[in-house]
Amino acid sequence: MEHSHAHGVIDPSIITHERGLWAVKWSFVVLTATAFLQLVIVVASNSVALLADTIHNFGDAATAIPLGIAFLFAGRKPSKRFTYGYGRIEDLAGVLIVLLILFSAVVAAYESFHRFFHPKPVHHLAAVVAASVLSFLGNEGVALFRIKVGKEIGSAALVADGYHARIDGWASLAVFVGAAGVWLGFPLADPVAGLIITISILFIVWSSGKEIFSRMLDGVDPEILREVEHAAGHVEGAKSIGDIRARWVGHKLFVEMAIAVRGDASAKEGHDAAEEVRHEILHHLPHVGQVMVRVEPER
Repeated sequence: MEHSHAHGVIDPSIITHERGLWAVKWSFVVLTATAFLQLVIVVASNSVALLADTIHNFGDAATAIPLGIAFLFAGRKPSKRFTYGYGRIEDLAGVLIVLLILFSAVVAAYESFHRFFHPKPVHHLAAVVAASVLSFLGNEGVALFRIKVGKEIGSAALVADGYHARIDGWASLAVFVGAAGVWLGFPLADPVAGLIITISILFIVWSSGKEIFSRMLDGVDPEILREVEHAAGHVEGAKSIGDIRARWVGHKLFVEMAIAVRGDASAKEGHDAAEEVRHEILHHLPHVGQVMVRVEPER
């Protein structure tokens, strides 16, 4: 199944693998360190383009927060009050991250537009260029790291995150272009670069928000349902399969379905068919947390 990059949504292949957690942790460290170094230069240089890129890097680093929260609650058993466990906390953390990134985009847009009408000189252009290159190198390093580990553990999501970081690195070079424009005598090049980076942040908000709210509304990739049906189709005792439903609870997939058995089948035969269906689904689909099979007589 294909995966798309989405802030705040934790792919099971990452959180269930020690190397995946390790990769995300060090990506967070590198991006946070890069953003703080950029912030120092933002204060000294007054560059709104660098400010937007700094906000962007802080937003990318913050995506590790729902992972940490999910990891903390992953080992907690369901309770009488929360019978499905605490996986939804992961989604709520994702919503918070998207809102924070949206807020950062609004701030970056406001500062960029404000600079159009109230221009200010940009100082220390060499430092701004250095910060742009630093951001590019930081994102490219994270990209190489995520892609390498993602391929090692078979996580398409982590590989996709790596390519996303690479795109972010190239976006950081907009700061370089803005600084070059200012040096050549075009002061508005700095806020233009800031707006370009702001637009890239808004694209992240859209793609991330769409994925997170889809999961909160129990949306799943139709391919998952086809995989469930295919897996259950291997069971001879299941004469027909229907009413397949699935939803994500955090990073675990919960599946419900109905199977039909022979009308003269005994209760034990029906139970055995249901258990075999459950086994096939757990074997063929990774990250399934629970399978509920309803047995009905064939009509």
